[in-house]
Amino acid sequence: ERIGIIGICGWGGIALQTAAIDTRIKASVTSTMYDMSRVTGNGYFDANDNEEARHKMRVALNKQRTADFKAGSYAKAGGVVDPLPEDAPKFVKDYYAYYKTPRGYHKRSLNSNSGWNVTAATSLLNTRLFTYTNEIRNAVLVIHGDQAHSCYMSKDAYADMIKDSKYTDNKELLLIPGASHTDLYDQKNIIPFAKMGAFFDKYLK
Repeated sequence: ERIGIIGICGWGGIALQTAAIDTRIKASVTSTMYDMSRVTGNGYFDANDNEEARHKMRVALNKQRTADFKAGSYAKAGGVVDPLPEDAPKFVKDYYAYYKTPRGYHKRSLNSNSGWNVTAATSLLNTRLFTYTNEIRNAVLVIHGDQAHSCYMSKDAYADMIKDSKYTDNKELLLIPGASHTDLYDQKNIIPFAKMGAFFDKYLK
């Protein structure tokens, strides 16, 4: 079997972890990837990477689990903030411009509306993706916008993937100049379709 996969945003991180465990996958592309386990456990840019911060999150999440059980329903975290504060960070504005406009809005989209369950990321708090990614023998192409707030996740994941690895010749990090995180969701003029096509053509023969 020769399988190729593409993962975008949080599913990009899951795709990379899948490539580390499923040897049927011969070529993997991650685009504008989120390492959901890292950002859950450490916060953005690892700002909350300490035991006290994680303990507070565990306490809050488990209180919410009890509340959800008593209520018989799951509390939602809320989607992209609306209305958008003037002083919102650029990446929040980027998300708003995608999820709250015709670019990406859908009535069933969690990010466009009520958001994910508050407790959805509980298991990710103590989990880390990318275990043994430096043992992936098959091809991986990591794509990210160089202006994305999340770019460090792809850079670090790529570095970990090739560190002390014997399988680096078929690994590549491709940074798209000037692109934000959401640009690689739908901006067809900068998404490297030709590069991805050539990559899959080469490794799925």
